[in-house]
Amino acid sequence: MNLVKKFLNDESGATAIEYGLIAALISVVIITAAGLLGKELTTVFTNITNALKPAA
Repeated sequence: MNLVKKFLNDESGATAIEYGLIAALISVVIITAAGLLGKELTTVFTNITNALKPAA
């Protein structure tokens, strides 16, 4: 019975799961930001390329 109480009161696994969820959320934010920033960078470099074509 004492072993069951120790098992039910053990929260070390819950902490690991919380850290895992936080890491996953941060990863999703980074991936989303990189995707949006990538599209903006593509547009900027396309505009630069188009502006330099008449000079060549």
